Amino acid sequence: MVENFGIKFIRKETHLALPTVTSIRLAQNLYDILFQYVINEEKESKLQEFIALLESHIKSKADGPFSIPISEISFLEDGLEELKLLNWMEVSVWIAEIIPDTDVDASLEYYENVFSSLSDYVKYKKISDNRILLYPYSLISY
Repeated sequence: MVENFGIKFIRKETHLALPTVTSIRLAQNLYDILFQYVINEEKESKLQEFIALLESHIKSKADGPFSIPISEISFLEDGLEELKLLNWMEVSVWIAEIIPDTDVDASLEYYENVFSSLSDYVKYKKISDNRILLYPYSLISY
């Protein structure tokens, strides 16, 4: 069932997006490659968190792409260029909020119906019950 809803633009962020071919082995290889760019325990901890997010995304078999704000992985410094050499793409991502119709009870089922309807028209990744990342058409076009 298609629900009535609106989409409110929150902000635009620059992300690095994972290439479409992924595997858990990729995550481990990426850790090995990027480890050379971490020079202290704090950066190593951040790298492990990044790899854990990536592994979680791969295991979840999510419909949307994996991306992360560049600001969150800026600790990699030159490692960011390494990611780009590995075909990670710098993309502009919109963060948007789903606004329920005023006549509707915004239950979990309501949002599930909205997300189901959206998946036919836009490429997105759900980041909370009512917030999504919207990806540019160029990321998914062939």
